[in-house]
Amino acid sequence: MATVVTGATGRLGRRIVEGLLSRGVAATEIVATGRSAEKLADLAARGVRVASFDYSAVPDGVLSAGDVVVLVSGNEVGQRVAQHGSVVDAATRAGVHRLIYTSAPAADDTTLVLAPEHAATEQLVRDSGLTYTFLRNAWYSENYQPTFEQAAQTGVVLASAAQGRVASAAIADYAEAAAAVASTSGHDNAVYELSGDVAWTFDDLAQIFSEVLGREVAYRPLTPEQHHETLLQAGLDEGTAGFVVALDQNIAEGLLGVTTGDLTKLIGRPTTPMVETVRAWG
Repeated sequence: MATVVTGATGRLGRRIVEGLLSRGVAATEIVATGRSAEKLADLAARGVRVASFDYSAVPDGVLSAGDVVVLVSGNEVGQRVAQHGSVVDAATRAGVHRLIYTSAPAADDTTLVLAPEHAATEQLVRDSGLTYTFLRNAWYSENYQPTFEQAAQTGVVLASAAQGRVASAAIADYAEAAAAVASTSGHDNAVYELSGDVAWTFDDLAQIFSEVLGREVAYRPLTPEQHHETLLQAGLDEGTAGFVVALDQNIAEGLLGVTTGDLTKLIGRPTTPMVETVRAWG
């Protein structure tokens, strides 16, 4: 029996493995997987078992009866349901003990632009009969590092989120929660809505940037149309620009501003303040 972490070459999966180790889980009882096992060599040197693992074609022998599997959601939009379904099928055949899936806020009851594939995956897991835990992760604070870098150059934060709020948390917070859930009992068929303790506005974000940079940064709200055109002029493709604008509209609607306290309860401490995350960039 082992704890298998998928996507361990990514920024969340890697931190989950580190979280398991810091919680005292033996390295030999952890299987870190990714498309390239070579990128996990440093973990292998510490005794962690590593394996190549492609969501689209799960290899035999990686998942075993009694395992706890942390399925870190894939990043290939449009392909994730099929890819996740492949992992769910493999987990079912192997007879794993529990599957933990990193999902999206209120996945099955929201108009959030990124939710449909997560909702479909959750349904696949429920239909499989596997014991599950859904970690519905809200927005990562680190997603705003490009915004910070732009603000450092221009003194402006551009967004079309109006006065909407974002209850973001650091990736490390979400990873710590996943490690806690994977290494303890009492989470069977549980759904956790994970978010930061504080929901900030883009005016707040500009103020944080000002503090860290030591120069004035202002939030300049755009209309969705202005934002879309600005993103295209910056070199984004149509699909990406449309997604960013749609997400900002979701923020304006309050869909990413919900603070539940679930994340703090799981990690046993307050979530990382946005300003602390931003200081690491400055």
